[in-house]
Amino acid sequence: MEAPAPPAARAADLRRIAERLLGAREVVLTTHVNADGDGAGSESAVAAWLEAAGVGATIVNPTPFPAALLFLPHRPGVVADLGSAEADRALREADLVLVLDTSEPNRIGPLIPRIDPARTIVIDHHPAGPSVVGATAIQDTSAAATGELVYDLVRSGKPFWSPAVVAGIYVALVSDTGSFRFSNTSPRAHLIAAEMISRGVEPEAVFQRLFATFPRRKLDLLREALATLQVDSEAGISWMVLPSAVDMLLSTTTEDYEGLIDHARSIEGTEVAVLFRETPEGETKISFRSNGAADVNRIARDFGGGGHVKAAGALIDAPPEQTVEKVLERVRQEIEQNSEG
Repeated sequence: MEAPAPPAARAADLRRIAERLLGAREVVLTTHVNADGDGAGSESAVAAWLEAAGVGATIVNPTPFPAALLFLPHRPGVVADLGSAEADRALREADLVLVLDTSEPNRIGPLIPRIDPARTIVIDHHPAGPSVVGATAIQDTSAAATGELVYDLVRSGKPFWSPAVVAGIYVALVSDTGSFRFSNTSPRAHLIAAEMISRGVEPEAVFQRLFATFPRRKLDLLREALATLQVDSEAGISWMVLPSAVDMLLSTTTEDYEGLIDHARSIEGTEVAVLFRETPEGETKISFRSNGAADVNRIARDFGGGGHVKAAGALIDAPPEQTVEKVLERVRQEIEQNSEG
């Protein structure tokens, strides 16, 4: 059983990309900082597919590969930490670099000086930003996840459905659709997931890995976050503010924050949820989630960030006490504009 064919234009673009990738000797794969399930799942799937076709692959991310997703890569050593001898070798010798789940230079940060745009390919499903990392790109916002585009890439090249390929695609879809709850969930996303299950993915095992196993500190972080929860019921905004002292107290990682904002998002009447997180450097990381018509990608771009219409983020070079009210005011404006429309 196979999902329906992709749109003709997407299929043609991905066939050309597949030809370039399969014609390479070695490919470096990367994704955005603080990789999520879509980025890491897509990387893992493509790496396994390439190496099955005889093309060397190395995953080199701007930040460490998520520990909770280390079950995805098909072999030990396929992931190389940036700055390691293996990462340096791979970046130096690779014929091509494949950037997945982002297209913007600031989202791959320290890798920018190390890659040549002429030999860099982008596969992404986010709205296009002001600039693109590579000379060749497919940016298709109609895809539910980058993992959907990876599925089409594999199908258009030399189809090879190893356990690592199907698990990576399945995790990518589950992650970026919120377990098929978000508005980007499409009938085709369900059909691709069904195909991955028919090819051997075990949904319960994936659920346990992604959502049902985590360290105690994640619950401690939730307790600290809920203690700061505030709600503007008139505007439809819920938000939490976490100082850097919490990270130091609990020794948290970026992965511990995964899903935290959804607790604010779930409050009745919330149109937009916001999580403010102070970094040790005194900056403020901001996560936005929209339940309604508000475009949080547009809000995030006003602060130098980006993402999806329903989920986006930004980093502001100022502490929360100088950031929160300014950001909330912009959120109120966005909600009001949409209510008037």
